[in-house]
Amino acid sequence: MMMMTMIMMRVGECLLAFWLWWCCILLLAAAASVTDPSEVSALLAVKKQLVDPMNHLRNWNDGDPCTSNWTGLLCKDNLGNDGYLHVQELQLPNMNLSGTLAPELLQLSHLKILDFMWNELTGSIPKEIGNISTLRLLLLNGNNLSGSLPDELSYLSNLNRLQIDENNLSGQIPKTYADLSSIRHLHFNNNSLSGQIPPELSQLSTLLHLLLDNNDLSGDLPPEFSNMPELRVLQLDNNNFNGSVIPASYGNFSRLVKLSLRNCSLHGAVPDLSRMPDLSYLDLSQNHLTGPIPSNKLSDNMTTIDLSDNHLNGSIPGSFSDLPSLQTLSLENNFLTGSVPTNFWQNMSFSTSARLKLDLRNNSFSSIEGNLNPPVNVTLRLGGNPVCQTANLLNISLFCGSESGEEDMLTNLNNSTAKCLIQACPTDNFYEYVPASPVPCFCAAPLRIGYRLKSPSFSYFPPYIQPFEVYLTISLNLSLYQLSIDTYIWEKGPRLRMYLKLFPSINNNHSTFDVSEVQRIRDIFTSWAFPGSDLFGPYELLNFTLQGPYADVNFENESKGISKGILIAIVVGGVACAVAMSILVTILITRRHVRNHRAMSRNRLSTRVSMKIDGVKDFTFREMALATDNFNSSTQVGQGGYGKVYKGTLSDKTVVAIKRAQEGSLQGQKEFLTEIRLLSRLHHRNLVSLVGYCDEEGEQMLVYEFMPNGTLRDWLSGQMSLLPSPS
Repeated sequence: MMMMTMIMMRVGECLLAFWLWWCCILLLAAAASVTDPSEVSALLAVKKQLVDPMNHLRNWNDGDPCTSNWTGLLCKDNLGNDGYLHVQELQLPNMNLSGTLAPELLQLSHLKILDFMWNELTGSIPKEIGNISTLRLLLLNGNNLSGSLPDELSYLSNLNRLQIDENNLSGQIPKTYADLSSIRHLHFNNNSLSGQIPPELSQLSTLLHLLLDNNDLSGDLPPEFSNMPELRVLQLDNNNFNGSVIPASYGNFSRLVKLSLRNCSLHGAVPDLSRMPDLSYLDLSQNHLTGPIPSNKLSDNMTTIDLSDNHLNGSIPGSFSDLPSLQTLSLENNFLTGSVPTNFWQNMSFSTSARLKLDLRNNSFSSIEGNLNPPVNVTLRLGGNPVCQTANLLNISLFCGSESGEEDMLTNLNNSTAKCLIQACPTDNFYEYVPASPVPCFCAAPLRIGYRLKSPSFSYFPPYIQPFEVYLTISLNLSLYQLSIDTYIWEKGPRLRMYLKLFPSINNNHSTFDVSEVQRIRDIFTSWAFPGSDLFGPYELLNFTLQGPYADVNFENESKGISKGILIAIVVGGVACAVAMSILVTILITRRHVRNHRAMSRNRLSTRVSMKIDGVKDFTFREMALATDNFNSSTQVGQGGYGKVYKGTLSDKTVVAIKRAQEGSLQGQKEFLTEIRLLSRLHHRNLVSLVGYCDEEGEQMLVYEFMPNGTLRDWLSGQMSLLPSPS
């Protein structure tokens, strides 16, 4: 039984020691705010598979990832229930990285943004990424990734944006991507994807932008797409839907702003799209479409109609001259006939920034309807039509040449700072005068940002520059003068690339942004936090350049310092450690005392066994307790410096006096035995005889004959006459 008790005590001590160790580990983890070890190992595996020629990741070997601000990581103070910090964003765009993506990325189980845009990564997309259930943005565009699209990406139920454009990906689009229940942006353009577009994608009820242009897709256009309630942009240019027709159901899109099916080997007629209330941009050029152009009036939002390079016949619908926002009408290289209407520009009121481009070349137009005298902001091209052979038409030759006309591009020509002293602004350190500053010649260092509209719903930017500046500055919480569009240019797509400069506020009287403001602005761009715009469409960040005074800016995690949660963890952990330590120390002291006591008892037992004294009995502690009713106070008959004296009755009815030593009077083993031997030899009629002793359970007791009439001291002091007899 005693052995079992000892085992249970030792097990309890081990469990308590483990609890103490675990509490201290949690306390240290909370105090140090360390990153989850599995995520640390995942990051090191990612780095191992990357080639970093510019040494951007040089601090990925120093300290803790979250608290040491490893490049590209944001943890945002999300201390988990396990006491660790977790990586929420891994953003390494435009860093000239090559190598492959590590499958260990799946261990970043709290990740929301994974951004490797504009690098030189090769290999395939790891299927393991599909297990990061928290992922919202997956941005892998602008690399050299190859292979097929992993089915496992369909598991990402929280994914908002999937950008894998401008890679070398091949194979079919998995129909399981219809399970991406939160997706709003699918950008798969400029790859080598093939096969039929899965009709199942029509189940994506939240999808805004579907960009599949510049691939090798084939088969039929899914008519079910018209059922997508939120779709704004459908861009399928430069694919091979050979023999397919444009489904008539596409005229039923309820929210579509842009429909672009250029160079898709489409046949059949142009469908009636007049029931699409938000349609602004229509490009069906470079196909094999036949028949007349539908005459029903399109949306007043129309900016661009491109039906060029088809086999269309008939005349230009009169409804086209009643489109107030029209910028571009391209009908060249068809079989259109009749007259060229001049009421296009006669019915329009042009602002100074507006423009109308009419390209009617290489058709069969034989006459001009009305006065051929367009305003300067109207470009008319008639070359290759019979009307150009009509010699009696005034100025006809002005519109029948082959010139390409003006290009829509801009280099900032703002001269508001022309009178400022150049030497007063250190341009060699990336400072410059703020072009639109309310304070003349305000010198500041701008943030330089590469930005691109991937599928805008217009074809000529100047009328929309100011609305764009307002949209951008409101989204960034900046004043209008703080934004300068330094340059912009149209690229193939068509896509609108621009170079932005953001200047610090004059109200702060500082020529640079502080670090927190730089990080705030950058976070808005990199997290795609701009509100949606049907006019400007999907956008992408090309670069966020930190030069001059911003070159050494280090973006810190929001987890710097000790948060309330971490502080609570530290306090709770500290209290737990203190309690556990106190209990453990108490147990260890008690255990040592018990061990010493047992050793003493064992010594006494061995001594008692070897000690045999004639006429002196060795009593057990139990016998003494029974004799005195467990040392009841009613049996106490005296007390002295040595201890208390009890009247006891032994099992044989012998009445004895038991002298029990108190703790401060306990003798050493040797002294106690010596006293017993001495007392056992004393025999006198006036002295009480020693009957026995008890040396057990840490007690020392002497058992004498009981003296019923009191002690000699009692008689000398006269007390016996006052007290009742103990008998």
